[in-house]
Amino acid sequence: MSEPVIANRKPYYQELKQGRRYYWCSCGHSTRQPFCDGSHKGTGFEPVEYVAREAGEEVLFCGCKHTKDRPFCDGTHNNLPGGYAEDDPNSPENRAIPVVPTQEGPTAMLDGGCYVFSLDKAEYKTKGNFRYCRVISEAQGARYQSLFYGEIDAGASPIMGFGDRHVILFLAQGTGTVTISGREISAGTGDGVYVRPGEAFQVTPSGDAPVRLFISACPAAGEPEWRETMPDKFDAAIPRRVVGIDPARRQAMAARYFQMLVDKSIGSDVVTQFIGHIPKSKAEPHRHLYEEALIILSGEGMMWTETRKAPVKGGDVIFLPRKQLHSLEATAEAGMDVVGVIYPGDNPSINY
Repeated sequence: MSEPVIANRKPYYQELKQGRRYYWCSCGHSTRQPFCDGSHKGTGFEPVEYVAREAGEEVLFCGCKHTKDRPFCDGTHNNLPGGYAEDDPNSPENRAIPVVPTQEGPTAMLDGGCYVFSLDKAEYKTKGNFRYCRVISEAQGARYQSLFYGEIDAGASPIMGFGDRHVILFLAQGTGTVTISGREISAGTGDGVYVRPGEAFQVTPSGDAPVRLFISACPAAGEPEWRETMPDKFDAAIPRRVVGIDPARRQAMAARYFQMLVDKSIGSDVVTQFIGHIPKSKAEPHRHLYEEALIILSGEGMMWTETRKAPVKGGDVIFLPRKQLHSLEATAEAGMDVVGVIYPGDNPSINY
């Protein structure tokens, strides 16, 4: 055999026992998927051993057998024939799912703690020239990350930090200077900016043009820590902090695509930021092992969970708890552009 058999187009979710040895089927012939039953004999394939590191360890063992991160799923199944299935929003079952009633406040609640947050309905706070609102936090049900939206009209913003958390900015509009613990860095619309644990930052728009940005802090934080002075503790071991949009770095997920912005290539090994495009379609319902914030940059559509759905549009934010079944539908002909932050995780193409 030169190629393994595709046993399942999606990975297998497993909860493991600490110290136990597991033998992942690499050939695809086993009748005990995802584990080996000896069917590989004569195929040229051998099982892959994995020893569970902790009690209750949650893993996704590859089902398509084409992963480059054996024995785990790496998202390769999305680009195999039939790998990324779509769902019919007009099926009888989907038509029976009700739309969440219009809310006066910013939050439309779906199943399992998932919600859609509308920035145009949010209550804002002000700190100097920084106008902001809290979009995702522990108080709103998040366990692993928080997200703030902010607007800076002119002049330098207040100096802020988030303690020993990893912080990722996304500039949704405007250009300017991001000062990170004394180091000045230029950034503009569509850029992701990484702030290391223990550092503080300040954003200064260019001229009179405003800056609109999203601030992710992981693990979750209640509020920014306001600083009187800028600390001089920039982590020079990680000098690259800004990543811009680069079509050459897009990664395909069937008809969809995404590009990594802030990830482990610039030192962020537990929280990941990406930008992506969804064509007019509805994804098959699926789950992730990471918590996710999904910012809708453009387009419109519908966010689906098991028993509810809610409309989404540019400027809305979707919060997805770990393992929550969901499906995002883009209804505009031009599709939908999104920015996502996942934690803990490093690959937005892994789903089950």
